Amino acid sequence: MTSETRASEEEGGQVRVTTLELFFDLVFVFTLTQLTHVFIHHPGWTAVGQIALIFAIIWWMYGGYVWLTNEVAPTTSSRRTWLLLGMFGFFVLALAIPDAFHGTGLVFGIGYVLVTTVHTAMFFFSGGAGAHIAITRIGPLNALGAALVLVGGIAHGWLQYVCWTLAFVVQLLSPYLVDTGDFVVRARHFCERHGLVIIVAIGESIVSIGAGLTGQRLTVGLIANVALGLTLAYVLWWAYFGLDDERGEHALAAVPSRDRSKVAILAYSYALVPLLVGIVMTAAGINMSIAHGDEPASLAAASALSGGVALYFLGQFCFRSALRLPRPWTRLIAAVAVCATIPIGVMWVAWVQLAALIAVAYGAVLVDDFITVRSGYRGSYLEENRRPSKSSQS
Repeated sequence: MTSETRASEEEGGQVRVTTLELFFDLVFVFTLTQLTHVFIHHPGWTAVGQIALIFAIIWWMYGGYVWLTNEVAPTTSSRRTWLLLGMFGFFVLALAIPDAFHGTGLVFGIGYVLVTTVHTAMFFFSGGAGAHIAITRIGPLNALGAALVLVGGIAHGWLQYVCWTLAFVVQLLSPYLVDTGDFVVRARHFCERHGLVIIVAIGESIVSIGAGLTGQRLTVGLIANVALGLTLAYVLWWAYFGLDDERGEHALAAVPSRDRSKVAILAYSYALVPLLVGIVMTAAGINMSIAHGDEPASLAAASALSGGVALYFLGQFCFRSALRLPRPWTRLIAAVAVCATIPIGVMWVAWVQLAALIAVAYGAVLVDDFITVRSGYRGSYLEENRRPSKSSQS
């Protein structure tokens, strides 16, 4: 057991992600699946705005639970029971998402209040001294946000949008309205947890695509389109986990403890919003076009497909900028480049757009990787590739 592990356990915090937390993430990612279905059934800019607003509100409290288990390890029956209740709240939220603006807003609001209440109570009664002070400061702002979500759920029309937008603004500003330095951020657990929710989200997008093909005739063309969709998911995985995941952990760990919470909020709370919404939109775009890959895509499907990847790269640009990782601008250039593939799907056929999107996105990632390798950086995946095989050693 390392000194870091012993110190964290003595403080009651986490170093590695537990299977219960992974279970929690699987429930949370159901919200992304529901958001994907929202766009598929109601494509358009209105749906994009609704998806972004709903996800931003939910993501704040998901992040809150990452901070919670980073401080309060689920090592007792009572803590696990309360965490299960929080999972139930997120599941209720997910069930209410499809009609949150047309009838189930109150259910959404009640679920959000439950999630917020459990989070605050666990921090207050089970956290360490520093966490107790920190939640006392930020807890009232979380409660205000939850109240606005509940009122918005009761309201209809423009008032609902106003209330939920105000809730998001409260969340956005709350870390700068109070001192969050008393929160302890254990970089290894914190980064691993966020990495897991990204990989689960990418995996769930593939499941969603597969579910959307139920009943379709399995032709050579359809199988080829599925292969392209899976390849694009791999590109998204590699873009983040090839280098940025590991570099992000090292960068966050290098920040002094007192200042780490603000950097963590920027990199893992704010920056990951466009990244995860990008996964939602990409999955929706593939789902809408993959079964008819030999036909022109609708403007909504083509824009969701390439625009989703652009949002993913935009999130990485913000992530790198927040942690001061090298060359964030390369991801910004990649975001612009992939948008240029939208007309291909509309004016030609969907599968050609998908293939071009993969070529542009993967090409941008590989160029950035090449520059990184030339600079002397050696990550775990790169070291694995450089390690001599047993046959060569013999």
